[in-house]
Amino acid sequence: MGIELSAIHWIYLTFIVLIILFMLFRKDTSIICVIGIFAIALVATGSLSASISGIFNSFVFAIKELLPIILVISIIVSMSKSMLDTGINDVMITPFSKLIKSPKLAFWLIGILMMIISAFFWPSPAVALMGAVLLPVALRVGLPAIGVAIAMNLFGHGIALSGDYVIQAAPKLTADGAGIPVSHVIQASIPLVIVMGVVTTITAFYLLKRDMKLGKIKVEPIIPSTSSSEQKTLLSLTYQRIFALLIPFLFILDIVAMVLFKLQGDAATSLVGGTSITILLLIMLTGYKQKGFEKTTEYLIDGLKFGFQVFGPVIPIAAFFYLGGDGFHTMIGANLPKASQGIVNDLGGALASIVPISKELGAFTVAGVGVITGLDGSGFSGISLAGSIANLFSHAIGHGVATLTALGQIAAIWVGGGTIIPWALIPAAAICNVDAFELARRNLIPVILGLIVTTIVAIFLI
Repeated sequence: MGIELSAIHWIYLTFIVLIILFMLFRKDTSIICVIGIFAIALVATGSLSASISGIFNSFVFAIKELLPIILVISIIVSMSKSMLDTGINDVMITPFSKLIKSPKLAFWLIGILMMIISAFFWPSPAVALMGAVLLPVALRVGLPAIGVAIAMNLFGHGIALSGDYVIQAAPKLTADGAGIPVSHVIQASIPLVIVMGVVTTITAFYLLKRDMKLGKIKVEPIIPSTSSSEQKTLLSLTYQRIFALLIPFLFILDIVAMVLFKLQGDAATSLVGGTSITILLLIMLTGYKQKGFEKTTEYLIDGLKFGFQVFGPVIPIAAFFYLGGDGFHTMIGANLPKASQGIVNDLGGALASIVPISKELGAFTVAGVGVITGLDGSGFSGISLAGSIANLFSHAIGHGVATLTALGQIAAIWVGGGTIIPWALIPAAAICNVDAFELARRNLIPVILGLIVTTIVAIFLI
């Protein structure tokens, strides 16, 4: 029998329901989260001033938890932009274009390259790095622009982002929401990411080939936007080739170090971030020479703008869900009842004592929450909620927290991270000059089918 629920527990549960409803109707949930933090703080402390301070403290707590991820993504975006402007990306990707001889090879090779590059650079910068070079090659061999966009989108914003095994932003957020180590989420997500990736990409390719045979899709000569020739003369071809070899080599060394020294979470993030800063500095000083110091600052500012633009909506939402775990006392300055194991754990225990919940119900509920939280167009804004709900159901079931958390993460990111909601479809759609809504429509059936199959597989793994 779980602890007797207090007013704090009921307020927290009420606001979880409100957040889900707001996300369902595609409304921003930041204000609801702030009000929820204030209400819980007011009940816990009985002080108006402490409650107002609690809002600020919760933001500080959330930023401290998320700052390594925000910084590493900002730095990677800065580095990616420098590679694009200096032409290094062209040299890195051009050799692979020689392997593309047919539409089938174009789809799968572009997708796999996108997945690999997205694992290190994140999908949106990776689209810019790849699209300008590989789109004309794909068009020449008969793969339509929409096919290129689908491949880059599903493999990048889908497979790579939902697993996020290198940067580990997604598993960090969901693990924190569920109150479990990042490594547990990563391990549990591997089979689910594979199933989701295989089902969606094969389905999407089949539907694309079918419509090409029926004449519904035609290949048109589309010229993508590229960097100016002036920018690409910043580095000589020799230096471009040196960096094209050096950059993947350094990241391969990072992976080796992660394996050998068992680096995960913040340690792995720090290694990738430090490597990215080093590469950025080398490119800036080599390309811009005496202006390299000023240019480095400009690129870092651009990257930080991107990072905080992406994570700005996440901070108040993450702050609310950190209240459900270990952050309550630090954020509010008050304590829960002595027998409490944390708000979410208490709710899970109470739920288990009242309702007989099966793993089937838990899996489909967590996947549903992931889908709903993704409807706002930001896959990251709701994955803390997915982790929190997974923790709640796992306590009711008695096991399976890591699998449920990974399932919620995958559902949220595949929907909101950029395969169905046009928010993150824009980069791929823009570089391929296709309509973002058409791209979303073509992804819909593969992603829905993938989510159903992945949820069923998760039930057997719980």
